[in-house]
Amino acid sequence: MSAFSADADHVYNFGNALRGFSSTLNATEIEKLQNDPDVDFIEQDAIVTIKATQRNAPWGLARLSSAQPGSTTYSYDESAGEGTCAYIVDTGIDVEHPDFEGRATFLANYADNSDTDGQGHGTHVAGTVGSATYGVAKKTKLFAVKVLDSNGEGTNSAVIAGMDFVASDAAGQEGCAKGVVVNMSLGGQSSTAVNQAAAAIVKAGHFLAVAAGNEAADASTSSPASEQSVCTVGATASDDSLAEYSNFGAVVDILAPGSEIKSTWPGGSTNTISGTSMASPHIAGLAAYLLGLGSAPSDPVELCSYIAETALDGVVGQVPRRTVNKLANNGFAGNGTAKATDGSVVGRQLNKRFSIRA
Repeated sequence: MSAFSADADHVYNFGNALRGFSSTLNATEIEKLQNDPDVDFIEQDAIVTIKATQRNAPWGLARLSSAQPGSTTYSYDESAGEGTCAYIVDTGIDVEHPDFEGRATFLANYADNSDTDGQGHGTHVAGTVGSATYGVAKKTKLFAVKVLDSNGEGTNSAVIAGMDFVASDAAGQEGCAKGVVVNMSLGGQSSTAVNQAAAAIVKAGHFLAVAAGNEAADASTSSPASEQSVCTVGATASDDSLAEYSNFGAVVDILAPGSEIKSTWPGGSTNTISGTSMASPHIAGLAAYLLGLGSAPSDPVELCSYIAETALDGVVGQVPRRTVNKLANNGFAGNGTAKATDGSVVGRQLNKRFSIRA
């Protein structure tokens, strides 16, 4: 063994606690050490990262890192989505909100002539994805793509234009080396064109989280929730029941907190609202967090599957048949492997129009 330790990177001598060394070895050398009676064990080196906790966190954040409901602590890796970017296709973002810490940018507007969030929905969603206090991925960059007006409504053509912008713009954005995620907390009647636009975003390599909808109906009847390649998100309440308004069915990929979610609101304020609109950004934020950590697949479809595989299984009550019972978790509950309605707005589904999912 001395022959190996002589060329070691580090030699450890902690008395009776630990004696050993670290080194880069080939297969033959490893086999020799394994057969050496003086060697107790051989262990592959690994990455160690800083862990952080947020106390008195919103219940949705705390639930993402807890094995049981009721926790008020959000545990996460301090990488926190750094090196990723999140496009918020919505009503816009109040980019001056202090909780965004200068990480939010207004990129495009296909809804009206006002580059602000006159409704509040988009700012709330962005806050859940990546704000300092209310966000899952607290270091991701946030990009506003406005496709809905101050009433929370927009046309198919505006939504598709925004989606097309995302697919092309993301390729040239700086600071997104670890990946791009997209959140669409909106929906309308089933549309082949909208679903194809959503599929194009995924095909371009970008994770797309979509709200399942709030009609307490099968999500296969709306778009873009019914597009198979997106990550469609149903909502849960704080007691781990499926939210009474949440859509369901085979197209739902994952469940996440959606009821009474506190987040950022225009004017530097906060608001607490409910909907699958609030569940979807938990998943978009989780995707950014995992991409920043480098612990999950970069392919968007595989990443959605990974989030489901590392979720808490079977813990949500009142889930209909043929609907997934997987509650998202960031790996800190011990189940996954990641090293990772007050003032609510009721969405109206209009013919050839889109509405928010809150």
